[in-house]
Amino acid sequence: MKKIIVISAVNLVEAGTLAILRNCLEYLSKLAKEQEYRIVAIVYKKELVDFPNIEYIETQWPKKRWVNRLWYEYITMKKISRELTPVELWFSLHDTTPSVIARKRAVYCHNSFSFYKWKLHDLFFAPKIALFAIFTKYIYKTNIHKNNYLVVQQEWFRQAMSKMFNFNPKQIIIAPPNFERSEIISLKMDGSEVYTFIYAASPNSHKNFEIICKAVDVLENQYNIKNFKVYVTIKGDENKYARWLYEKWGKLGCLDFIGFVDKKELSIYYTKSNCLVFSSKVETWGLPISEFLEYNKPMLLADLPYAHETSMGGKHVAFFNPDDIKDLSKKMMNLIQNNFSDMQPVPKKELTEPVASGWDDLFKILLK
Repeated sequence: MKKIIVISAVNLVEAGTLAILRNCLEYLSKLAKEQEYRIVAIVYKKELVDFPNIEYIETQWPKKRWVNRLWYEYITMKKISRELTPVELWFSLHDTTPSVIARKRAVYCHNSFSFYKWKLHDLFFAPKIALFAIFTKYIYKTNIHKNNYLVVQQEWFRQAMSKMFNFNPKQIIIAPPNFERSEIISLKMDGSEVYTFIYAASPNSHKNFEIICKAVDVLENQYNIKNFKVYVTIKGDENKYARWLYEKWGKLGCLDFIGFVDKKELSIYYTKSNCLVFSSKVETWGLPISEFLEYNKPMLLADLPYAHETSMGGKHVAFFNPDDIKDLSKKMMNLIQNNFSDMQPVPKKELTEPVASGWDDLFKILLK
């Protein structure tokens, strides 16, 4: 009889989390062909993740409202696990630990909002973000000690989860994401004296665009520095937060609201920019940092644990307090004036086991 592996991921439908689901199922599709495993995937829509050698259970109902999601996680999935018994491994890819019957259980923890220090303006601009920050802890907590393993992307997150939930760190696997390297596009530069910064992020309040906008305002209007440009990947009409940013700072001459750009166009902006600024207050990883590392250029990063880990190996990095406008504006001014004294290398550190460098490593740990 084939051993059964169940992947539950009804909530993963877009962006980075969908990519993780697709990569996971792509690996399991090959595993099912090569070894005696039956793979069952519970997903939002099969068409998003259609790989051979996998049985799919499709459902959109849990995404319609939170009460549906909770019912499905803690009632319906238990019924499914009974019907599939015996299940060798049940691996939840989206933070929650469902009530299921399985010999081994694990959960992939994407969401770091438990550790986000939200503010009142989050309630105004993005109440969902504030609610995530408040309730994610309780979502994680339910059934968490029934797991054999948790899976996270960074060491700081392992230590934080271990401390918050009193979970043995030796049962928390670090699985750094494998991302496709950006194509480094060669451009003929115009020899301009304008120093350029880029901040690539979605228009969400926790991305903390306002500190960059305020720093530009300080440089432009208090110090009368005009020989720089900051590109931000929002247009200014995406949501209430983006509209507020544009209405308040959209007229600054040194701030350019370029809107969403695709991967190729972003590579062009990386190429022509002198420095990456990354001010987000909460991240699981911070992909633009990894992408920009390839360019070996200066980076100004929020002084937070995720940024320190993601930037390991960087040669020209400075960290700023993500709530301190003076700190950021001073470091930006130094770079504009060709003063690189703030820049330091970020040494690489060995990760403590268990560590998985790919899906093969990860499932070897989960299944042993």
